[in-house]
Amino acid sequence: MAIPATVYRVYERRLLRGLAGGTIPRHVGVILDGNRRWAREAGQSAATGHKAGADKIADLLGWSEEVGVELVTLWMLSTDNLSRPPAELTSLMEIIEGTVVDLARAKRWRVRVVGALDLLPYETAERLHAAEAQTAQVDGLGVNVAIGYGGRREIADAVRSLLEERARAGVSIEQLARTLDVEHIAQHLYTRGQPDPDLVIRTSGEQRLSGFLLWQSVHTEYYFCEAFWPAFRKVDYLRALRSYSDRERRLGR
Repeated sequence: MAIPATVYRVYERRLLRGLAGGTIPRHVGVILDGNRRWAREAGQSAATGHKAGADKIADLLGWSEEVGVELVTLWMLSTDNLSRPPAELTSLMEIIEGTVVDLARAKRWRVRVVGALDLLPYETAERLHAAEAQTAQVDGLGVNVAIGYGGRREIADAVRSLLEERARAGVSIEQLARTLDVEHIAQHLYTRGQPDPDLVIRTSGEQRLSGFLLWQSVHTEYYFCEAFWPAFRKVDYLRALRSYSDRERRLGR
């Protein structure tokens, strides 16, 4: 039997009251998983699932603003996803591009595109860069949209960028090897200058990271939710935040 919407609203208010005075994560990462399975169970096309998932993003950002989260990173397209059938990939790319453009057009959130955009069609990469530029001066919730993103690829790109930078400065490989530390690499990540994620949420019941924010998540807390992404509700998000608030974070100490 379906639970009435009024019951969920009462539960949401209860969860929000419970979070008051608690620890809210500054940076939340979300692996938006389960669009295709949600669509399959509903007898719909994969494109319908991806569109339903895209439509859920603005809700999540609004919930994040409400509780005081400062930065959200959304994994919208992985490097592995780029090997999907051409017809599905083309549709998915159009949905993602349209979603990012709409987020930027709202002028409510500060959008940053993270990922190996050189793997995407040139026109798509240009539109994503343009959307990012539109929000550069927006003083609101930060939103990283991870597109063409892979954790290993990010680290490889960071090391490559570091080597190129030092080569231009006339630093030899031997000199670099003697002085290299983790902060040098961190300064060349896609998310450079941003805080590491405090909490990563993955929807759809899968309990793995698949390389999401691989470098940045060394001290991150994780929350795995059974709901497919298009069916993810505010109560699911608040439960994740409650779980985070209830944990004792030792940060390696």
